[in-house]
Amino acid sequence: MASFGEKVEVEATEPAVATTAEGAVEATPAAAEEEGEAAAADDENPEAHESTAQFEALVNLEEVEVKTHEEDETIEYVQRAKLFVYGEASLDKGTGVKSWCERGVGDCKLLKHKDNNRIRVLMRQEGTLKIIVNHFVDPRITLTPNVGTDKSWIWRAHDFSNGETLEETMFAIRFKDKEIADKFKEAFEKAQAANQQHLAGADDAEGAEEADELSKAVEAVSVKPDEEEA
Repeated sequence: MASFGEKVEVEATEPAVATTAEGAVEATPAAAEEEGEAAAADDENPEAHESTAQFEALVNLEEVEVKTHEEDETIEYVQRAKLFVYGEASLDKGTGVKSWCERGVGDCKLLKHKDNNRIRVLMRQEGTLKIIVNHFVDPRITLTPNVGTDKSWIWRAHDFSNGETLEETMFAIRFKDKEIADKFKEAFEKAQAANQQHLAGADDAEGAEEADELSKAVEAVSVKPDEEEA
């Protein structure tokens, strides 16, 4: 124990925090430096932060079932391809100047309806799913080889891509190679034959039904033998 008047050396230590006159606690330079180093470490590793923010949807949207009508069909053929149409480009509208314009890339499908057995060709643009070709596989259509290539076909058809009216359109479709193009032609012509057979059968059935109705009508108005004698 030091006596009165004896000098005592006390090692000065800096407190981690200090209290102000108002009683508030403020960080000392040492504590601020430690906090700065910790913040810098967090900045170097932003993945260490875990957000606790919570967001609630302003509008609750109900799930809506969208039907494409492909649910009622079976896929007879499908192959990725690029489609072109012959017509006026956007910059040539109204000028009468026509050229081959790319309409899109996607899966070209031959779809057979489960009820009426009719086959159509349908193609949607990748990404947007916009319909770029949609028409009945008419038996009268002729696939013509495209000039200068063996992997492309040209044909005309009454197309219903716009969903409003039938438009006579000239199409060109291009595949990856000749083998794939030949298989498309084979599948297309097979679909044409099936549609032709279906149409012929429908005509026969319709004709037979009309004959039955005519026979019943004639029988109803025919003169019976006893009435004829009277």
